[in-house]
Amino acid sequence: MSKEDKVDLIKSVDNVGVSRFHYRTWIIAGLGFFTDAYDLFIIGVVTSLLVLSGWNSLSTLQTSLLDSTALLSAVIGALIFGRLLDKLGRKAIYGVELILLIAGALGSAFLTPINGVYILIVWRFLLGIGIGGDYATSSTIMTEYSNTKNRGKLVGMVFSMQSFGLLAGPLIALGLIYSGMNLGLAWKLLLAFGAIPAALVIYSRRKMPETPRYSLNVKGDSTTAQKNWKSYTGLSTDASADSKVVREPWTSIITQKKFLLTLIGTAGSWFLMDWALYGNSIMSSQMLSDLVPSAVVGLSHLIRTTEYSALIFGFAALPGYWIATFTMDRIGRKTIQTVGFVAMAISFAVLGIFHQLLSSTYVTQFLVIYGISYFFIEFGPNVTTFVYPPEVFPTKIRGIGAGASAAGGKTGAFIGTFLNVIILASSIGESGLFLILAGLSALGVVFTVLLLPEPKRIDLDKISGETELLAKESFAAKIANKNTEE
Repeated sequence: MSKEDKVDLIKSVDNVGVSRFHYRTWIIAGLGFFTDAYDLFIIGVVTSLLVLSGWNSLSTLQTSLLDSTALLSAVIGALIFGRLLDKLGRKAIYGVELILLIAGALGSAFLTPINGVYILIVWRFLLGIGIGGDYATSSTIMTEYSNTKNRGKLVGMVFSMQSFGLLAGPLIALGLIYSGMNLGLAWKLLLAFGAIPAALVIYSRRKMPETPRYSLNVKGDSTTAQKNWKSYTGLSTDASADSKVVREPWTSIITQKKFLLTLIGTAGSWFLMDWALYGNSIMSSQMLSDLVPSAVVGLSHLIRTTEYSALIFGFAALPGYWIATFTMDRIGRKTIQTVGFVAMAISFAVLGIFHQLLSSTYVTQFLVIYGISYFFIEFGPNVTTFVYPPEVFPTKIRGIGAGASAAGGKTGAFIGTFLNVIILASSIGESGLFLILAGLSALGVVFTVLLLPEPKRIDLDKISGETELLAKESFAAKIANKNTEE
């Protein structure tokens, strides 16, 4: 094929139809997100099993730390890996986050002694760094390999693997409990299982080539960009590095008013959503306890709340993930996120105002309304807050933009999970907590409407501001050349 016959590299990325390499990238990235969700949410069940298996009773502070530490360290992981993505490249670090995640999962399971709550917290801290790193790396890489028409679906498919991890937790827990296995072994296996899906894709992540956008737009290496794109997809292209590189320092880009406001929108809406989601999901055993008759105690009580969690995750959350994923390129990210926050606010307000629903008398009514809130968390801001960040920041700061946005989310998740334990134990109680979550959801509507654009089916360079940055640099270069000539 002659050079004249070749398609421009970036146009090839933007316009190529959904192909085998897209699905390969999805599996490589998505199995990490299955693991992330499983590892984060299973700790609520494990916390309940520890005491039933012979551990001393945990204090409120210990329970809070155990449930939320991985979320706090995920903030650190997202920021570190987000910056490394931009500085060292996507290929250089992809897969390292899974090594940390696996070490944290296995250490939690097999190197934690009985009553070693603070040792378990340390291993969960390491696990969280890997999880935070995965949020930054996988969203960025999938976005840079996606075409314009299906970008929301492809990136959403990565994140929606979380739905299977969310459901796998209670189902595996119920399977181990019903097997009659010693509970001291059961909680260890629950924690260890999270290492398996991650281990399956480490090699594939390490072997992935550098994304063409990073090679071209940051490094200015058109030869490597074309070579990697052809080896990964089989497509021959043409590229001119000189016209693609953004030379402005990353610090001056991200501190521009436009990108700062965008970051407030992505990180802020993610913060609000994660407070609602993680506080509910990780603590589902505690939050659903009011639905269980007081005569049901011990392991039977845990089984009942875990069954309720599985119902919510399976029939409300899981469909929400995938409906959002397969409709956002038509409906739009902004519309789905706004509708989701509105529905969350209404559902939480109903549960908070009609506090009599929080009893074993109204199990069905509570689960229906609670399920609606879960459906619209997923068919709403949980998926879109992941898809948004890598779309609205240019290549040079895409990693830190995605990482900082995820860090905002996990900060909300940490605060929500940590405080929710305390709130539930206080006079505010569960009905007061739901009213707080309703207010946070309403604020999410404001962040979305005022601060976020609609990226659906807009070329990545345009919606991210890359085209604008290049135009400014080109104009400045022409002025400089003119002044030099004069």
